[in-house]
Amino acid sequence: MDQIEEMADNLKLLGDKTRLSILTLLKEKELCVCDIVEALEISQPNASQHLRKLKAAGFVNETKKAQWVYYSLKTDEIPYIKAVLDLAPSMQEKLAQLQNNHC
Repeated sequence: MDQIEEMADNLKLLGDKTRLSILTLLKEKELCVCDIVEALEISQPNASQHLRKLKAAGFVNETKKAQWVYYSLKTDEIPYIKAVLDLAPSMQEKLAQLQNNHC
């Protein structure tokens, strides 16, 4: 039953539109917080809060480059999350509209 409970908790995280959108963006490429903020039109504290939850669940990696922190998808070990994201619509158009290529 522990595995079912873990799956339920992980799927609850995806039930939030912002978190699902962040993961869908990260499916396309590694991004810093400022890119996520711009693409989703949300505040930086809001994006950081969601990223913190996604990192705690093991869905994202965090890499520091100079003064910026970049996030990338880490769902290969969680096949049911990867399957959900594989079915999510592409965010390429949103990423193409980003003005700020370097935070």
